[in-house]
Amino acid sequence: MQELHALVVEDDPDISSALVETLEGAGFRVTSARDGREAVGVAAADPPDLVTLDLTLPHMDGIEVCRRIRETSDCYIVIVSARSDEVDKLIGLEVGADDFVLKPFSPRELRARVAALFRRPRSGAPADEPARPAPHVPSPSQPADEPATISAGAGLVINPARREVQIDGTIVELTRIEYDVLEYLARHLSRVCTREEMVLAIWSSALTHDHHLVDVHVANLRGKLRRHSDATWIHTIRGIGYRMDREDGGQQDRRAGGGPYLVARIDSEDWARGLDF
Repeated sequence: MQELHALVVEDDPDISSALVETLEGAGFRVTSARDGREAVGVAAADPPDLVTLDLTLPHMDGIEVCRRIRETSDCYIVIVSARSDEVDKLIGLEVGADDFVLKPFSPRELRARVAALFRRPRSGAPADEPARPAPHVPSPSQPADEPATISAGAGLVINPARREVQIDGTIVELTRIEYDVLEYLARHLSRVCTREEMVLAIWSSALTHDHHLVDVHVANLRGKLRRHSDATWIHTIRGIGYRMDREDGGQQDRRAGGGPYLVARIDSEDWARGLDF
């Protein structure tokens, strides 16, 4: 059974040591890099399953490192940074990071977040893939009564077994979390999903307190769907969360959670476009 490989990209030796100790304690074989160029080289020579990445690095900043690693790898990337500006989080997630942890970090929280990432299967992984070493937790098998695909109308079809999304037969390229967000909403068609429940279901950890992460990924998801269709599947329920409706081309009553009251159609498209970098 192959050992999981983690790459720690951190310029501060004390923080690097803490990250290495935390990940080794979780069962990873850990490699360290002190600057951006070294990190890209190490990732190419010895592909990691997980990367923890600071944003402030010599020679090449963390955003560019994330972008370059993501071009060739589907590994999990967690940004660990003291830079708390919202724009840093948004850009980091847009170029392919899976999560953002602020320094000083809690080793217990970092392990919980990493374990939550590894509970989600990799894109294209076979459903019967054997369990990997900790912290990976294999996903439960699909119940026999669940459909092989999920259709949301207007040509949008989701294939959970392949983790594949198509619109009118064309594959839509999504990040791991964007796919998870779309599948979760599609499995709860016509019901309002709160940000809190989406965080718990998708990140699998109550330790992920930043509910704005949901907004970021929904905005990016909407932008990618719009490149293939003018249909609007995902609707913003202001102050609560999101609802996904089947698009069949006709006007239908749209109800929140099957309740008796109509919910106003609020898409915040201008806001979403503002987050499409």
